[in-house]
Amino acid sequence: MRKYLISIVLLLPFWLFAQETNLASDTLVIDAFTKDNIPITHNNKIKLLPGAKEKFEDLFAAIKEAKHHVHLEYFNFRNDSIATELFNLLAQKVEEGVEVRALFDAFGNLSNNQPLKKRHIKKIRSTGVEIVKFDPIRFPYINHIIHRDHRKIVVVDGKIGYTGGINIADYYINGLEDIGEWRDFHIRIDGSAVKYLQKIFLTIWNKETKQHIGGPLYFPNPETIAEEQRVTLAIVDREPKVTPKSIRKAYSTSILAAENKIQIVNPYFLPTRSVKKAIHQAIKKGTEIEIIIPLKSDIPFTPAASLYAANKLRKKGANVYLYNEGFHHAKVMMVDDRFCTVGTANLDSRSLRYDYETNAFIFNNKITKDLSNLFEEDKTKSVPLDSQFWKSRTGWQKFVGWFAHLFTPFL
Repeated sequence: MRKYLISIVLLLPFWLFAQETNLASDTLVIDAFTKDNIPITHNNKIKLLPGAKEKFEDLFAAIKEAKHHVHLEYFNFRNDSIATELFNLLAQKVEEGVEVRALFDAFGNLSNNQPLKKRHIKKIRSTGVEIVKFDPIRFPYINHIIHRDHRKIVVVDGKIGYTGGINIADYYINGLEDIGEWRDFHIRIDGSAVKYLQKIFLTIWNKETKQHIGGPLYFPNPETIAEEQRVTLAIVDREPKVTPKSIRKAYSTSILAAENKIQIVNPYFLPTRSVKKAIHQAIKKGTEIEIIIPLKSDIPFTPAASLYAANKLRKKGANVYLYNEGFHHAKVMMVDDRFCTVGTANLDSRSLRYDYETNAFIFNNKITKDLSNLFEEDKTKSVPLDSQFWKSRTGWQKFVGWFAHLFTPFL
């Protein structure tokens, strides 16, 4: 309760300020980020990658052109066709003299159904690719469950960066038999913001390996982006014990700043108290809230809790849609057609309170509109969560959802 009240006290002045000024929502959020020492960069070009096929085609093309280094940080590299193609390409780049460093989360590796095993890692290392497991799980095992690296970051030559929801797995393209299509989004960044993705990667890499990689070759001066393509961008990173509240505060601030409309897509929708409070405040002031969550999921238990939480918001006035053509794994939010966020963070306690996460906040009408158009397209592949749908659920299903939501602080 104390933490809940503190969150309200911290966010209330910002909300009151927003009501008393005529500043647009994007301006309010940029000002708030600046006060929180979140760097805002303007010399950026953004390419929206609205699916895994687009992401991998663009990523592989960029890697083929790499001259100095390729850095990859993922929750997992699934041992499958797309990972094999990637590591073959990376081995080829090593032969050309390019430095390649890859980091993956030990728990994330164990959690997928085709993990990299010791023999796979040994084979990859034999090609000259440096591949490191973040926080290997050793006795006492419970110590390793808390802070996992859930980021998805690639940096090529310090000039091109990628982030979003797509891991290295072929089911992002082919889907899964029991779920169907795997829907997700990613972005490519060229320009000034890439150095912040590089800093994020090198910080965790050097900490894990005890190396001291850095210097001008990893942070080249970015090329000047043509004015008509220039995008304002903030990289908001969550590092446990360093910036523990950064992403949940960024979400809350953005939601409270909204003037007209908020659209959210998130696969494991169990918002923390501060984010949930911000959504309640937005609904009270008349902001239209639209949320898409998947009806199908890759994990048990959490979806029942998500549905319970979403129905609570539906009763408050939010419009909720259940994506029904596969699994929607994207983590995006669009505000007022003015700005948006694309990143790795789920709206649950695991992402917002425990894990390493990175989100890009993009202050650009076009990118935001493009994402909103994808949102509208995905609504046509969804069923509305309305009173009729909720009444159609069995008593047992409702009980499971209620029971599951009790574990929200840990999911």
